[in-house]
Amino acid sequence: MSVIGSPASRAAALRVHGGIGRSVRDSLVVAKRNLIRMIRIPEVVIFGLIQPIMFVVLFSYVFGGSIAVGGNTDPNAYRQFLMAGIFAQTVTFATAGAGAGIADDMHKGLIDRFRSLPMARGAVLTGRTLADLVQTALTLVVLAIVAVIVGWRIHEGVLKALGGFALLLLLGYAFSWIGALIGLSVRTPEAATSGGLIWLFPLTFISNAFVPADNMPTVLRTIAEWNPFSATVQAARQLFGNLPEGYPVPAAWPMQHPVWASLIWSVLIIVLFRTLAVRKFRSATA
Repeated sequence: MSVIGSPASRAAALRVHGGIGRSVRDSLVVAKRNLIRMIRIPEVVIFGLIQPIMFVVLFSYVFGGSIAVGGNTDPNAYRQFLMAGIFAQTVTFATAGAGAGIADDMHKGLIDRFRSLPMARGAVLTGRTLADLVQTALTLVVLAIVAVIVGWRIHEGVLKALGGFALLLLLGYAFSWIGALIGLSVRTPEAATSGGLIWLFPLTFISNAFVPADNMPTVLRTIAEWNPFSATVQAARQLFGNLPEGYPVPAAWPMQHPVWASLIWSVLIIVLFRTLAVRKFRSATA
C-alpha cells in the first residue's frame, strides 16, 4: 500500500482540513459577535462616518480652488483627484479602531474567556479584523454617496470602479492587522488609539492623496512614490478614471504599475503583520 493512500496519511489530511475548517468557523463566529456589538453601539459607526464626510466637504470647498492638479485649478478637477485619497485615508484610519477594540477586549479579560473555549487561537484576531472590514465597507458606501453629491464621478465603468474599491478595502484589511498588533502591544484602549493614529498622519500626508507628489522635495517625493498608501490611491484613481488630463505620472515603478503595487504591498503587510499579531497574541495569553 502506498504512503499516500495509507490510513495514517488520510487521517493527517483530515486533521489539516478539519483544522482549517474549524479556524474559519471560529473566525466567523467572532466576527458575528463583533458585528452584533457594532449594531448595539451605533454611535461608533456614526462617529466613524462624520470625520471622512467632514474631510470631503472641507477639502472640496476650502482647498478645491487653491490646488492645481496637472496645471488645472478648476475646483471640480481637484474633487475628482481628491476622492481616492479620502477613501484611502478612511480605510486606513480604521486601524486605530481595530487596535482600540482588541486592547479593550484584552483589558476587560474577554480574551481570557475566549482562551477557555475550544477554539482556534488566531480566530479571535481574524474575526475582529473581518468585522472591521465590514464596518469599513459600510463607511465607504456612505462616503461614496457623499462624494457623488459634491460632484465626484467614475469614468471607467462599474467593474473597474468595483476593482478600485476592492483594492481600498484590501489595504484597509491589511492595515487592520497593524492595528491588531498595536492593540496587543499596549495596556489600554486609549494608548491603542493614540498609537494607531500617530504613524498614520505622516503616512497619509507624505503621499499623493491630497496633493501631487511632484511638488515635494526630492526625499519626500521618493517616499511618497514608494508609499503603499500612495500606490493604492494611484490605483484607485486609475480605475475610477480620476487622473486629470495632463497629470504627470511619476517614473517610479509603483506609480507606473499602481494596481500591481497596491496588491503586492497589501498582501505583504497582511502576511507580515498577521504573523506578528498571532505570535504576540499567543505569547500575551500564554
